[in-house]
Amino acid sequence: MSETPLLVRDVPEEALLARIFPLLPTAPTTLVGPGDDCAVVAAPDGRYVVSTDVLVEDRHFRRRWSSGYDVGWRAAVQNLADVVSMGARPAALVVSLVMPGDLPVDWVTGLARGLADACTPLGAAVVGGDLSGGDQVVVAVTVHGDLEGREPVLRSGARPGDVVALAGGLGRSAAGLALLDADRADLDDALVVAHLRPDPPLAAGPAAADAGATAMMDVSDGLLRDAGRMARASGVVVDLELAALGADHDRLRAAAVVLDGTSGDGNAATDAGDRAEGWVLSGGEDHALLATFPADADLPDGFRAIGTVRRAWCDDPGVRVDGRVAHRATGWDHFRA
Repeated sequence: MSETPLLVRDVPEEALLARIFPLLPTAPTTLVGPGDDCAVVAAPDGRYVVSTDVLVEDRHFRRRWSSGYDVGWRAAVQNLADVVSMGARPAALVVSLVMPGDLPVDWVTGLARGLADACTPLGAAVVGGDLSGGDQVVVAVTVHGDLEGREPVLRSGARPGDVVALAGGLGRSAAGLALLDADRADLDDALVVAHLRPDPPLAAGPAAADAGATAMMDVSDGLLRDAGRMARASGVVVDLELAALGADHDRLRAAAVVLDGTSGDGNAATDAGDRAEGWVLSGGEDHALLATFPADADLPDGFRAIGTVRRAWCDDPGVRVDGRVAHRATGWDHFRA
């Protein structure tokens, strides 16, 4: 007989925090950590970058297939990616957690472990936060980063003639979500893990800044949507090369064939290929790093060229694929999804 799990409602808040605090990562820049009214974090550069993001149960994740560890990892990574895409090093996270009383305590400590394992390789600490009760799990993270003397890399710096480059994969998270939605997680563990625990090359962000990146952002809402944001901010056209984007095409297409219930023959193969292409162009939450570099720059390790920046001229600033407007959904929208 399995043992009844200890639930959040069975544990006083102080006792729950006592279980969480030892699991959280620390860093040399943390002068005062969790336990006081505020944390104190050193800012050697004299500036810091800051961003915030939120995960809402049944909107961004489902507990029936996401462990606390998975959600903690994802909550950290989506915020860490924002910091490194500015060319900064992540320094400190503050995490607020809303949860129902019937949530198992092990789920909460798993979340803390996921946060720690995502943050520790980058030297980032979790320095505090808040706990509250609610009808569903909500994880809100605010992250701070150190520019270490660099100028921030903005979305608005892309210039005609720049090379468009990408570090990380595309479409894997969206394919993994489709497998989970269809109860076919058994089909491809790697794609499922790519959704539950995205693992972008976060160290590539500061490296890109050091290599002269002119613009950068993470791909959280889909390549077409996010490249379009960069193009409009910069007043340019970002022209992507479809052939350069398909590093995982065979794997994605195999998943699409099964999900479509097809054999891969005839028109069915075309449908599966279109679905795989859609994951690459419009799927979000891979958190790959999209950047532009001067044409004569040496791309840093992990980046590959996927297109060029050109003058808008008569065109509106925006994104093109092989020189043409892509007639498909552009990616995730929080209020239309």
